[in-house]
Amino acid sequence: MKKDIDIRKVEDVAVALVPRSPEEEDHDLFWDAYLINFKDEPIKSVLVNSRGYGEIDGEKRQTATFRHFWEYLGPLDLIKIEPVSKDLFQLANEFWVSFSHDDYLYDRKYVFVQGSLDEMHFTDIPFLDKQGVMIL
Repeated sequence: MKKDIDIRKVEDVAVALVPRSPEEEDHDLFWDAYLINFKDEPIKSVLVNSRGYGEIDGEKRQTATFRHFWEYLGPLDLIKIEPVSKDLFQLANEFWVSFSHDDYLYDRKYVFVQGSLDEMHFTDIPFLDKQGVMIL
């Protein structure tokens, strides 16, 4: 039965979107998406599906779905998922993250809704010494 399934909440894993510094290539065109492991232990078999969706000028739009896999993300570490074009900020940007930890498979959807990637939502991004928008 469904009530017998142990569904655990994802904790201490975040996704952040961070603008590139002026000295970085294409800083005016792209931000970078990062997966951050705040756990004191590694996470394994990390799969991230990313896509954008929504409406632009009343027309439904959807990006391609990208899939990324890493066997291991160390404790208190981060990894760059992908660059994100600033043109896609008009859409919701979704990152569906699955990983294994303590012999359990976790998954969580992180969605940066339209309008959320604004400086008023900036916070310090740990391990990067940069500002960006983070969902923990």
